[in-house]
Amino acid sequence: MQKLIFVLIAFSLLASFERQPPQKVTVAVAANMQYAIKSLKETFEQQTGISVDVIIGSSGKLTQQIEEGAPFDVFVSADTKYPDELYDKKFAAFAPKIYAEGLLVLWTARSDINLSSNLQLLGTDQIKKIAIANPKTAPYGVAAEEALRYYKLYDQVQSKLVYGESISQTNQFILTQSADVGFTAKSVVLSDEMKSKGKWVAVDTKAYTPISQAAVLLKNGEENNKEAAEKFFNFLYSRSAKEIYKKFGYIVK
Repeated sequence: MQKLIFVLIAFSLLASFERQPPQKVTVAVAANMQYAIKSLKETFEQQTGISVDVIIGSSGKLTQQIEEGAPFDVFVSADTKYPDELYDKKFAAFAPKIYAEGLLVLWTARSDINLSSNLQLLGTDQIKKIAIANPKTAPYGVAAEEALRYYKLYDQVQSKLVYGESISQTNQFILTQSADVGFTAKSVVLSDEMKSKGKWVAVDTKAYTPISQAAVLLKNGEENNKEAAEKFFNFLYSRSAKEIYKKFGYIVK
């Protein structure tokens, strides 16, 4: 009789386990991280068995979606401004934390263009269109405008600027040569998908405000998906994650 009871309990526990859906975490990710996040996702899933759904967009657009109720668990931004805004508005479980610093580059898919680190080429007649991410929603667009002003080129080239909704769209403008050149994240040009396409030059870090990138655990994740959300958030600051950031050209302190 005891053996029968034990078997019944075992079957009951097994059935209960089988009914439980696999753990999953939904992460909103700034577009500059679109390639690095693939490596982060793969490593995290291997380490934990928790699947990761990734939503890519500009930091500003993702913030707007979160404020409108999008059910994201973690937000990986391209700056500190938007995570701070979410924290101030009570959409975050606790204050955001910086995970890396991004770097800006000038990139072209045209073989006849020779890039210069001082950006003076942008003011010449050879360059008709310059792609940058929309500074209203994308931190790398803000950095690009700062660099143009630093080199006293902004007023001269303003009419040439073509705005992408995010770094992803900006990259498309560059790759399809809809723009002659464009500003993007160093993490993009170092990715396996892009490192053999076109040529790039780093923009002097003195020309723009440091792009400190922060992540935040969202209230939705803390309240409705606590275990998986916290594990992923903590993973972003792990040794293995830091090695991935370095591989993609981010500065990790």
